[in-house]
Amino acid sequence: MTRRPSVAGLVSARAVFVAAAVVLAAVLGGVVAATGGGAVAGDGAGSTAAGAANGTDEPVVDPPTYDPARPTASGTATVVSAGGGGSYDASEGDATGDDAGDAPGETYDDLNAAVDAAEPGDTVELSGVFEPAEPVVVDEPNVTVRAAETHEALIDGGGDDSVVVLEAPNAAVEGVWIDDTGENLESQDSAVYVAENASGATLSELYLTDAAFGVWVNGADEVTVADSRIEGTEAPRFANRGNGINLWETEGTEIRDTSITDVRDGIYYSWASDVEATGNTLWDLRYGVHYMYSDDNRIADNVAFENDVGYALMVSDSIEVVNNTAVANRGESGHGILLKEIDRSVVRDNDLVANDQGMFLYNAQHNEVRGNLLYANGVGVHHSAGTSGTTVVGNGFVENEVPVLTTTRELVAWNGTDRGNYWSDARVADADDDGLSETRHRPAGAAQRIVQEHPTAAVFADGPAFDAIRLVESRFPAVETAGIVDHRPLADPVRDVEPYRSYAAAVDATVEYDSDPGDDHHQRNQ
Repeated sequence: MTRRPSVAGLVSARAVFVAAAVVLAAVLGGVVAATGGGAVAGDGAGSTAAGAANGTDEPVVDPPTYDPARPTASGTATVVSAGGGGSYDASEGDATGDDAGDAPGETYDDLNAAVDAAEPGDTVELSGVFEPAEPVVVDEPNVTVRAAETHEALIDGGGDDSVVVLEAPNAAVEGVWIDDTGENLESQDSAVYVAENASGATLSELYLTDAAFGVWVNGADEVTVADSRIEGTEAPRFANRGNGINLWETEGTEIRDTSITDVRDGIYYSWASDVEATGNTLWDLRYGVHYMYSDDNRIADNVAFENDVGYALMVSDSIEVVNNTAVANRGESGHGILLKEIDRSVVRDNDLVANDQGMFLYNAQHNEVRGNLLYANGVGVHHSAGTSGTTVVGNGFVENEVPVLTTTRELVAWNGTDRGNYWSDARVADADDDGLSETRHRPAGAAQRIVQEHPTAAVFADGPAFDAIRLVESRFPAVETAGIVDHRPLADPVRDVEPYRSYAAAVDATVEYDSDPGDDHHQRNQ
């Protein structure tokens, strides 16, 4: 149990504090007069892990590669009619089942003609290459357009307009390669455009390439995008690219197990609710995930790496962010997870590694940050002054250059007095062996504020005067300064960093992010 210090102890603490201040005044006087400057200092081990370059072109995380042979045969489209209880076996060439229900209709070399001929419930089965002169419009309900063999049917949009447009409920597009949309972002040129009256659409095993927008969901509900890959246009600027999956006024939609690269934002939400995004991989983007005005959503088990921001969550409420990974997001913003004006949300069990800033809380209210790993980031958590009511507990802050950066002018207790976080740079005193330190920890206090306000003082941040201030702030609650306090830091690590050590060591913190990425988003040392 932590004991209240005696009067003599308080006098001693204040004396140390005053002495440290005197020393710092002298130090700062010399620093201000000097011409040189220094970087913000913190946990020394973190700068080694996060800043070491590997001197190669190897990516920090290997992107999932995919390079199928492009189909060359002329396209054929067969309408498989839905009838009774039977099914059509293409390999046998005849109808099977008691009712011989699903049977082939006419075969077309014109894809639009085949889709126009399909009745509700029919399947249009494709093989080879199609070059339609205008968008392929599915306007009958329950029609499926699918490749006979995955990605061996190609629809070439010819660089004009959207390629496939769904305008009826419960339509499906399966296994098709769709290439070369138009480039007009204002016209929402997309590989697949899901119109408002196409709720219940299913898009699966698609390969969308050279697409302004991969999938645009425009007001339809309960849309599923699964097991697909989206590659954008690689336009020289993010502003000239569309989004991988653009969600507008949708409810109950699901995005899962999809790889997205070379677009502006991987998954963009606007007025979207009750959306679940799971198992997706997002890289070489501005934002891997981008929320705007979208409440009651869940994002889980995704990986975002080498973007400007991994997960940018803005102006939304009640978001669940669980078990995601953000590695080497080091752009102009450079956040693993950004919570900007996000309220009443949960950020739990995420791994944030080697980002410029692991997490940024900006004017965020009443959120829970629990069980996350913040390892080898430039800043573990950046806490803005407008943020309040945050519970931060059970997280592991390991070898970050600066564990916490804050602009608050108040003393903010993240976790009350019950259970705190693990800090690799904390002085832990666990006398009763309950896993909790009896000594509180000040990850952000007077010493850090001095460095923030006088950056050139960073060269002295590991010296005795700064150590004296940190010691007093940690051990003597009567000496309070603005910043962050963890009342009961954890004595032992809560997450294993070993799987991420090679990733952290591979990041070169001196390499600048390229906001005009072209074909090579992150430039590396040669």
